[in-house]
Amino acid sequence: MRLVLFGPPGAGKGTQAAAIKDKFGIPHISTGEILREAIAAGTPVGVRAKAVVESGSLVPDEVVGELVALRLARSDARRGFLLDGFPRTLRQAEILEVVLKARKEPLDAVVKVNLNDDEVVRRLSGRRTCPSCGASFHVSFSPPKVEGLCDACGGPLRQRDDDREDVIRKRLTVYRDQTAPLASHYAKMGVLKEIEGSGPIEEVKQRILRALGAA
Repeated sequence: MRLVLFGPPGAGKGTQAAAIKDKFGIPHISTGEILREAIAAGTPVGVRAKAVVESGSLVPDEVVGELVALRLARSDARRGFLLDGFPRTLRQAEILEVVLKARKEPLDAVVKVNLNDDEVVRRLSGRRTCPSCGASFHVSFSPPKVEGLCDACGGPLRQRDDDREDVIRKRLTVYRDQTAPLASHYAKMGVLKEIEGSGPIEEVKQRILRALGAA
């Protein structure tokens, strides 16, 4: 299976990507991960990306596309792949189509996980982490035994800056403007599968697998 997974922040894409990967025996390809790998390895494209990252700019679409193309060329992606974090824009979708056309490997499906804004805010704004030991909690789903304190080391818990409601809503605006239009693009291609992302993790997993004919 050759798949793309996208959705708003907080929709549980990482959790569901792991389930899809295991079900189909395909690599989960995260653009953030392959970017870090390329920079660490000092590959030619990694060197170019590092210069951009260090300047504080966004890595150009063409550079990300090159990284994705190189990753798809590895042997473990011969039987399929799950792309997570790419494409994020219509331009990136065009780049991906060029890459896949050259490989004669069209997408089998694009899974869009839907979640309303209020639920996104509830999920992300409730996260708390311990700066001392790295343990994580959620004020609603997995609260600490003592409010504000880490169960593991007793240290004070913190809310990350990007988990504040005002920041989350800005991220949602960016998502709607840049990434959400991918839905109509892939619907026209006949490969879009829209999934409701609310509810227990296992239920969402089964919705995705049913949509992919694998439940």
